Order: sequence, then C-alpha cells, then structure tokens
Amino acid sequence: MSCNFDELPDRLHSDSTKWKHYESDVLPMWVADMDFQSPEPVIKALRERVDHGIFGYPCDLPGMQEAVVSWLKKRHNWKVAPESLMFIPGVITGFNLVSHAISQPGDGVLIQTPAYPPFFRVSKNVGLLQQEDELIKNNDGTYGIDFDAFEAAITDRTSIFILCNPHNPTGRVFHKDELEKMAEICLRHKVLICSDEIHHDLIYPENEHIPIASLDQDVEQNTITLFAPSKTFNIAGLCSSVAVVPNEEMRQKLEKAKQGLLGWVNLLGRVATLAAYQHGEEWLDELMLYLEGNRDFTYQLVNEKMPGVSMGKPEGTYLAWLDCSEAGLDVPPADFFLEKARVGLNAGEYFGEKNKDFVRLNFGCPRSTLEEGLDRMRKALLSN
Repeated sequence: MSCNFDELPDRLHSDSTKWKHYESDVLPMWVADMDFQSPEPVIKALRERVDHGIFGYPCDLPGMQEAVVSWLKKRHNWKVAPESLMFIPGVITGFNLVSHAISQPGDGVLIQTPAYPPFFRVSKNVGLLQQEDELIKNNDGTYGIDFDAFEAAITDRTSIFILCNPHNPTGRVFHKDELEKMAEICLRHKVLICSDEIHHDLIYPENEHIPIASLDQDVEQNTITLFAPSKTFNIAGLCSSVAVVPNEEMRQKLEKAKQGLLGWVNLLGRVATLAAYQHGEEWLDELMLYLEGNRDFTYQLVNEKMPGVSMGKPEGTYLAWLDCSEAGLDVPPADFFLEKARVGLNAGEYFGEKNKDFVRLNFGCPRSTLEEGLDRMRKALLSN
C-alpha cells in the first residue's frame, strides 16, 4: 500500500477533538474521524497553497465542479448537472439550512431512529415538530424498515424527511427497493427528501450505494442530497461539503436562505476537495481494503469474545453499533467502558432514547489501536 494505515500519527498534539476530549489514558474510539493521514495528493496540494503565503477571499477553483460531477458518475453511476451543485461548509449546516429554507414554523421533520445525534436538534433549531420512525432490528443485528410504520409517521404537517444513507449508526446501506418505497411514499405525501449521504464512498463488497435522487426524475426533483469529502478522505476539519439540488426553485430558496448567515467554503477546504476528488481514488481503494479487515475483525471479536455484547456487520461506514443489553451492566455501557476499560465510545442514548443499551465504536484506526481497544473492553466485561 502507498499509505501505511498501520501507523498511528501523533494526534494528542494535533488539536484533535477526538483525542483531547478524554483524559490521556483513555483510548478514544468515538467521534467519526479516522486516525489515518489524508491522501498524499491532498497534503501536497495544501502544502503548495500554504507556501504561497496569501489567503485572501477565495473564488471558485477551476475544475472543482467537474471533479465532483466526474466522481459521482464514476463511483455512484449518478449523472449530475454542474449547475445543481452548491458548495457549503458542512452537511449538518446543510440539513439545517434546508429545514430553514423549505419548512414553515410548526411543520414536521421526520427522522429514522436510531439517528445521527444532530438530526434531533433540527426541530429545535428551526421550530419544527420532530417526528420519528423506528428502524427494525433484525435477529442478526442488522436493521430494516417497517414501511407501514414509516408511512404512518408522516402527517399533514410533515414537510421534510431526513434520510441517512449509508446509515449512521447502524451501518446499513439501503437497497434499491427500500429507497424506491421510501421515495414513493414521500412523493405521494409531498414530503421533501433531504438525504445525508456523507458516508457514500465507504461501502463494503457485495453492497452498493445508490443515491436516492438517482432513482428517477421525479425523485430527483424532490430530493436535496448532501455529502462531503470529509469522511472519505479524513478532512473533516476543513469544512467542505456539497449539496446537490437539481430542483431550480429549491436551489433559489436555499441561496436566499443562506444570505448573511452562511459563508463560503474556505480556501483550504476548496483546495483539499479538488485534490481529493481528482487524485484520491487509489488511496480510497486501499483504505476500504483496510477498513474491511477492521470491520471483520471487530465483528468476529465482539460476537465471539465479548459476553453479552453483539453487533450486526456494517455494510458501509467505519462505525460499529454494539448492543450491550445482555451484558448485565449496572450503568450505561458507555460509562462502563469509560470507567472500567478506559475506552471512549458514543453513548447509545444520543442516537435515541430507546438505545441506552448501545454504544457506537469507530474502527477507522490502525489495527493495533483497534485490537487494544477491543481487548480492554473484553477484559472489562470478563471482570464485571
């Protein structure tokens, strides 16, 4: 491999939220950034731009739209018109902006639980009614959709459905028939789809990411898709994301809503985005082989050697959703593993109140780090 994913960079001295959140003896395996250096072409492009020494107001970089369009066509078989692209500082910023621009106070916003924690804050940020549809946990630890329940969760007040695909935290990559059914229901009820597809490049073999907007023209016109190079290439700190808005009327509403509130993507974020989409594919292919090995290692160890803990096999992302309901813990599992194993994980209740027995684990790290973290957790369980 051209990148040594087994090497752990020094992140304690890198101003990292992930590594500074806990005390120094805690192994952080929580927030979703990876402990890998970004692709060398990205680092090289940033270094050259910094060496120039002037950081004035940025303009559109030549070739940036074309690079994104080409990436979507090659990686996801999705043909997108360049004029439908909007560059924004973040996906969280994006779905809040969409909710501000499209909804009226008192409208409903529908999310599927367990859900990425910032989804729960949208209703409060915008003054909307929060509506929830619970995904169904299968016997193998994977999750599916009860479409009757999904449709029943939609009311006359529902204006937006925020989809997460690939799904965080469960790792599901929804199949075409699942996407078609959700899209059909939303079209019939005149509910806009805002699709968070930030993990769309992190897909394991035998799975395929299908952008919901690519299903047909009617769905495309009813969908705003959000993604970023941040998860794919580990550049979240550069705050560069993309909104695909094929519907011109919606695009105008978003442009109007962001005036005076939402700034541009910063210069270095633009430089990194362009370099990543133009030259980062080989690095990504190597990364996915490494992450697949980490995923399989985690899946086997958790299900075979951690008493009372289980997980389904993620189809995408570098996140494991661990069910600790049979572990016999007297405290929430995130608290238990922090205190007894000195491993920092995301608490399940942040993904919905019904998920208090779960934790989310980030396996986007060198194998040695992963082995140490899982071994600490295993020993803590055995001594409990």
